[in-house]
Amino acid sequence: MFETTDELLQQIRLGEDSALELKDLRYKGNQVNDPHRSSMADELAAMANTATGVFVLGVDDKSRTVVGIPEDKLDVVETWIRGICNDLITPQLFCRIRKIPVLLCDDEGRVIIRIDIPKSLYVHQSPGGYFHRIGSSKRQMTPDVLARLFQQRSQARIIRFDEQSVMTAPRNCLEKILWSKFKTPLSPSDDEEFLLKLKLLTPDDDEKICPSVSGVLMASKQPQVFLSNAFIQAVAYRGTERNADYQLDAKDIEGPLDVQIAEAYKFVERNMQVYAVKEPARHDIPQYAMESVFEALVNAVAHRDYSIQGSKIRLHMFADRLEIFSPGTIPNTMTIDSLPLRQAARNELLTSLLARCPLHIETFPGNREFLMDKRGEGVPIILSRSEELSGRRPEYALIDNSELMLTIFAAPSPEKV
Repeated sequence: MFETTDELLQQIRLGEDSALELKDLRYKGNQVNDPHRSSMADELAAMANTATGVFVLGVDDKSRTVVGIPEDKLDVVETWIRGICNDLITPQLFCRIRKIPVLLCDDEGRVIIRIDIPKSLYVHQSPGGYFHRIGSSKRQMTPDVLARLFQQRSQARIIRFDEQSVMTAPRNCLEKILWSKFKTPLSPSDDEEFLLKLKLLTPDDDEKICPSVSGVLMASKQPQVFLSNAFIQAVAYRGTERNADYQLDAKDIEGPLDVQIAEAYKFVERNMQVYAVKEPARHDIPQYAMESVFEALVNAVAHRDYSIQGSKIRLHMFADRLEIFSPGTIPNTMTIDSLPLRQAARNELLTSLLARCPLHIETFPGNREFLMDKRGEGVPIILSRSEELSGRRPEYALIDNSELMLTIFAAPSPEKV
């Protein structure tokens, strides 16, 4: 959109519309005094909630005159914008900020700031509420419009969330060393054709090719840069309470999803107890059936709702249990009771990729070639293997109808048996 400076200046001469907003700034000392931060946040969020667009700072919106931004204020303005996007908009808004020199007909050079705002994957709230853009103006969304927008940007879309484009992610964030594991002898030889067929790349609303959500999660080294909630928070506690004073180990596990699964598995291995008994030969009894733990981690990563911004997978270990919290309710019409009996995938593209992703965990006790088995055996394995070891059946629970919690109970120590 407005690829060259000339195209942008021509659009400025035509004035504001649904995709262009012009702002002249006022200063007080070394601060931006006008527009107010909250008002600017409402405008930015409205654009992100509506369509891809551009803000140009340093232009009078009424006369369409390029007044520019003083050079000593450029860094001040950039910091001001970033603060608004990070602190006043929920979830935070990712945008591209550029300082652009322009030469006008009076031969005087000026500098403007261009803010590129992609149509967001999320619905953004700003200080004034929820806004969208109609023509050149922002409007508060009515409840029915807001509900419809939430539905469109959730897993209920015809295009599922894991297939949607991440317009803030550059194409080169998908690294060949990470996506080449999905190639087969029948795959297209052309890299872009292969990535498009696999839906790791996908066209956005303007037919620009971008990484998909699944592409970012599986084939970028740092998916949390573009999807800030895409990590596992792992904590191990000494006792049976969630108390920071008794914290033994903690780690934010990041990286591609196959790496997250492997690292979370190692976290549990490292922090669980292993009891040694003689029967009469020495025999080790782990605190948890690691095949069950593995299946639970894969399910959490594969089936969580990535459209819920600010909510990550939580893996919490205690002396007597392991808890895994996965954002999102149970997909489709499934219930807690039907989990062992039925299959339903919130993220079909993601699960198909995990089913093609080799398993590289040297200590894995089961017989598995790939990370995910699409036969629906995951939950039955979680329940049966854990119950065999601990004597207690794992428990699923829905928290506030927005988070699925799995509790796996630890095997009792031999002295307590």
